[in-house]
Amino acid sequence: MTGSKIAKRTLFKTAAALGVAASLPEMARGEGLAEIASGPFKPDWASLTGGYTAPEWFRDAKFGIWAHWGPQCAPEFGDWYARKMYLQGDPVYAHHLKRWGHPADSGFIDVIREWKAEHFDPDALLDLYAKAGAKYFVALANHHDNFDTYASKFHAWNATRVGPKRDVLGMFAKAARAKGLHFGVSNHSAHSWHWLQVANGYDPEGARRGQRYDAYNLTRAMGKGKWWEGLDPQELYSGRLMPMPDGFTSIKEADAWHEKHDGVWDENPPMISPAFTRSWFLRCKDLIDSYQPDLLYFDNTGLPLGQAGLDIAAHYYNASLKWHGKVEAVINCKYVPEARRKGVVEDTERGLHGEIGNTPWQTDTCLGDWHYSRPLYERGGYKSAALVIHFLCDVVSKNGNLLLSVPVRSDGTIDEKERAIVEDIASWMGRFGEAIYGTRPWKLYGEGPTSITGGAFGEEKMKSFTAEDIRYTTKAGALYAITMGRPTSGKIFLPAVKDGKAERVEVVGATAPLSFTQDSTGLVVNLPSGAGHDFGVALKIQGQGLI
Repeated sequence: MTGSKIAKRTLFKTAAALGVAASLPEMARGEGLAEIASGPFKPDWASLTGGYTAPEWFRDAKFGIWAHWGPQCAPEFGDWYARKMYLQGDPVYAHHLKRWGHPADSGFIDVIREWKAEHFDPDALLDLYAKAGAKYFVALANHHDNFDTYASKFHAWNATRVGPKRDVLGMFAKAARAKGLHFGVSNHSAHSWHWLQVANGYDPEGARRGQRYDAYNLTRAMGKGKWWEGLDPQELYSGRLMPMPDGFTSIKEADAWHEKHDGVWDENPPMISPAFTRSWFLRCKDLIDSYQPDLLYFDNTGLPLGQAGLDIAAHYYNASLKWHGKVEAVINCKYVPEARRKGVVEDTERGLHGEIGNTPWQTDTCLGDWHYSRPLYERGGYKSAALVIHFLCDVVSKNGNLLLSVPVRSDGTIDEKERAIVEDIASWMGRFGEAIYGTRPWKLYGEGPTSITGGAFGEEKMKSFTAEDIRYTTKAGALYAITMGRPTSGKIFLPAVKDGKAERVEVVGATAPLSFTQDSTGLVVNLPSGAGHDFGVALKIQGQGLI
């Protein structure tokens, strides 16, 4: 996900060839792309937007939980470890020096080895998440670090051969489906070809200035007698496509070079390595065919890698049609132009929307950092359960879903603070989930004093919601009103509910009717003591002409 030393959403076309093509396994080489599944969907936007509709299961589910978990969790030092460990001056670089040594001697392959997942119990985690009200679960298939957490047929650097030596994603899939949850996968690997090029760099300052990091020199032959014998490091690091030139003598100078070169977030297929695009396609197609996910999340602006991404989308939708008799698949990608939003489900990272969406959408956020961070845990930096619930209510009122990442530790467990947050979410969802699941937006998403500016990465700038902030949803002829905090006055005022005739109002989950008055200024509901909740209360309003 997001990192601090890269222009993440800056789009440019890759310049002319800058280096040698990536080293890839023989099984990923060949002419052209493998055949995509036949069916009504063709690999172009006109076909995708003309034939796709988000499935009802997704629109009804509303809430998913995500395990953004892979070898970069081994250090428990936060997101983008595999890149930042090669950037002298970054705190991650300093941490790596202390724990593993200099990146010329101990690189990311050594971090992967330490990801053991020794206490991984997917059934226990999914039991907790199902009790918290999640209706779908997403597992990370790979990150920008180019490591597959599944039994990949086209990439040797995967979790069945290195690290846990188990099919982590497959275990998650089995556990999720056993709990009745829809299962999704997230694929972030389309940017690994440039993101990991820092591993070919060197220290621009200090005693080891100019000594190239591990990726620049490692070869398959050098693994003889070592733990990684038989594996090619260049397959993981994508080859020396864009190595930092010799001669830099300051961290500032090196950082500027990275920002302009391997730090450019380019969605186009790399001209310098067509083999990378082919390998990506084969790996993603294998992921789809082998695990038949209900949801495929791309950490990309639109579909990744040009035509390869369109090929994957058409293949996935056609395959889903064959598996289920109708298209039950969801593709998430980001910053999708309005004209293309009917062909996928747009995702907004760490941000909300200002208005009701014309098509279903999703926001994804995290309790902490995307990869587990021990320092964040120690300083109490997690989101509260109340904030998660408020995000969920706001998103659902605007035709969206919330996908929440709960960071997983290196050993496969979550910490006690995360568990407490998830259990608190469960307490609210267990009482008021009726106002969330299976609902659709009302004519107005809500009202109240707190304004929201829509867009990605805006959550940290938001003001806290109050009990006067209301969010509305509808289902089966009923109108639901949710307060974004505990009402303190004993009354809930709903100015928007002035039209139509309210005939019955009750707290969701209760059966006793509440007293109320309705006039041209709105609806005033009398809330009995003990009926509230610290996070907010949901009301069910029935009557004529309300919807």
